[in-house]
Order: sequence, then structure tokens, then C-alpha cells
Amino acid sequence: MHKCFFVFLWFLICFQVNSQGLMRIDNVVKTSADIKTGAQQMELYLPMLKNKTIALVGNQTSLIGKTLVLDTLLSMGVKINKVFGPEHGFRGTADAGDNVKTAKDTKTGLPVISLYGKKEKPSAADLKDIDVVIFDIQDVGVRFYTYLSTLHYVMEACAENNKMLIVLDRPNPNGYYIDGPVLEEKYRSYVGLDPVPIVYGMTIGEYALMINGEKWLKGGVRCNLKVIPIKGYEHSNLYELPVKPSPNLPNMASVYLYPSLALFEGTVVSVGRGTDMPFEVIGYPGLQNTKFSFTPQSTPGALNPPYKDQVCYGFDLRNFGELYIKNTKCIYLYWLEGTYKNSPDKSTYFLSYFNMLAGTGTLKQQIMDGIPEKDIRKSWEPGLMKFKEIRKKYLLYP
Repeated sequence: MHKCFFVFLWFLICFQVNSQGLMRIDNVVKTSADIKTGAQQMELYLPMLKNKTIALVGNQTSLIGKTLVLDTLLSMGVKINKVFGPEHGFRGTADAGDNVKTAKDTKTGLPVISLYGKKEKPSAADLKDIDVVIFDIQDVGVRFYTYLSTLHYVMEACAENNKMLIVLDRPNPNGYYIDGPVLEEKYRSYVGLDPVPIVYGMTIGEYALMINGEKWLKGGVRCNLKVIPIKGYEHSNLYELPVKPSPNLPNMASVYLYPSLALFEGTVVSVGRGTDMPFEVIGYPGLQNTKFSFTPQSTPGALNPPYKDQVCYGFDLRNFGELYIKNTKCIYLYWLEGTYKNSPDKSTYFLSYFNMLAGTGTLKQQIMDGIPEKDIRKSWEPGLMKFKEIRKKYLLYP
């Protein structure tokens, strides 16, 4: 591989944003001190919990201040019978893709039922002794982030078993833009159940309203849904998460880079799992002639990462994630295009998982055919326009 390519790639990383005419936006940065989440507005949902038995769908992001919603509600006498945990578990420490086992919560003794792995949806037996289900999980606004699939299946179970679902809404840190191919039915999977683009620009509460309104649940059933909205939030805001949403999204740079870099998980390229820079770096052993390198190791949340104990050569995108991604409205493809073009074995570059992440088989073919990024983006426009018309109907925030 020619060293000039890597100089050129870095030139693209630093300067191509403006050369493509991608829109820059001036965002107001808000923190948890500037808004009130749905969970914080207990006066709006506590009356609905009176004399009811409750199940909570949550994880380490389900906070009121610094205290878990579970602990807060129990201290107020709310009768919570059980907890459902998504990918990474209720305490948010399990590996990505790990089959989290059903167990008891160490602090409260309540049963924690895993909704990831072998079991993705609450059963009728799980909900038999439940009147109301509360869903409170911090999303990051990306289709293949599996908390969306957890929401979808929880809604479906509540609809089928005639249970009320209360969604405590939270801001979307990637809620200020919409981009990427819309999911095609053929590629529907747990990393994409609904026909939305990769970045859909909605909060978890708005998304729940859309699932219900568009009748995307199996059989077209509808859930008895209540959304407790956020106070002080607008979609143009950049929201600084108070706690990491999952083990491999440790900071805001990784959250902003995630929509672009997660596509690499369907390729031979590592995104830095097993380092202290997950979703901030890219590379693999075959990518030579770069000054930057990293070596994945077994770490909490990534016990067996790709290329464990092997030196990976590639690029450090941390500064880019913080300074550029959050001020533009796009998913970046030229890292994907560049590493594919200079792969020593193009036949093994893409894994079968890629099309599931992309939600289409077209993107992979476009990359392989060398289609320019601007033309790839143009091919997304019809689907995005149609989605934006659907999205409008369910927005709770300007």
C-alpha cells in the first residue's frame, strides 16, 4: 500500500467536510442540569402507578440525579416486582453481544430478566403479575443500537398482553440530524427492526409514538402507550450524556463517531474495542504504513475483542469526533471507502454482518464499485424524504 494514500486519507478527514458542502450548524450544548428528563417529572407518572404492580425496563442510564430510577421509586413505596435488562445488562457492564443471564439484582433482590440473547421479548408469564411497564433507557439515536429493538419488543409484549407502557423520555445526543439508508425489509434483524435511516433524529419517546402510530408491531397491534416528555430540550441541542450509555461508548466523541464507525463492525476493521478508545479509532493488522497503532486487549465490556493482543495499524479519530462530527449533519463514508480501496484482500474485507448494519445490500455494492460518496448520499434522498414526512407526525420537540 502506498504511503501517499494515508496522507490523502488524513487530508480528507481534516478538510473534506467543507469541500463537500456539508451543512454546519451552531448547536446549543445542554447538560443534565439544563433539562428535566421524563424520569425526573414524577408528578406526571406517579399517579398512574398508584396501587399498581410495576416492571421496569432499564439499565445504568435510568437515573434521577445520581440515583437509579429503580431505587428512587422503591423508596417512595412504588411496588416494582421485576426488572428487565437490555444488551449489556441492568448494570450496563456486559460485553456487546454477550448473552446476559436472568438473575437477581444484587442491591434490591428483585429478579432481573434479560431481554438480550436467547430471549428478546417479555413473555405472557413475565407480565402476568404486572399492571404497568416503565421503559427508561438512554438511547444514542442510531438504528443499530439495540435498545431500540428492546423498546420495539417490549411495546409488542405490552400490546399483546394488554399492559400499559410508560416511556420516560430522554434527550438524543445524535438527535440533531437524519442520515443514512432506510432499512429494507430483507435486512430486518435485531440491529434494525423498523424502516428508519441509520440516524433518525428522534428521542426514544418520539420513536415509541412512531412505532405505535405506524403500526410497526407484529399484526399491527397498538400499545397502550404514555410518553412522559422532556422539559427544556430541542432537537438542535447537543446533549452531553451524564453517564456512558454502554461500555464501549465512554465519552461524547465516541457517541458522535458511532453512527459512522459502527459500520466497520461489519468489516475486517477494528473500532478499538478492547482499548480505552472504542469507537474513536479504526485499524487492523493488515493496514500498514501508518504511524498510529493500538493493541486490543481483554477489558471489561470487551473480554474477547477482535484482534486481541495483535497490533492494529490505523487512525486516531478522537479529535475529529469532538471537533467536527458534532457540528455537521452526516454519516462519514470516506473512511470506509478508503480502507476498502487499500485493503490487501478486498474479497475478505466485508463480513456478512455488514448488510444488516447498513440495512441494505446497496451500500456494500456501491463501496465495492467505487461509487463516489456524493452519489451514494444522493441515492439515500428518496428514502430520507419519505421518512422525514413520517417522522414529522410524532415529534414532541422543535
